[in-house]
Amino acid sequence: MIITTGTFTRDAQVEATRDGVPPIDLVDGDALCDLIKERRVRGPFTTRKVEDVVVDAAFWDEHI
Repeated sequence: MIITTGTFTRDAQVEATRDGVPPIDLVDGDALCDLIKERRVRGPFTTRKVEDVVVDAAFWDEHI
């Protein structure tokens, strides 16, 4: 098993499942976060919801 907080390249994903060798489980950052939330892991991890504010650039183009 290999864990990263980032992502794996396509080549790494192919190599991890190559025929004739023991498979390697790849856990990327998104999957790691999902596992932490799913298993309710505590300690150094906390979860929080974040509100996202998006600015409509077209609005400013029309009103300036």
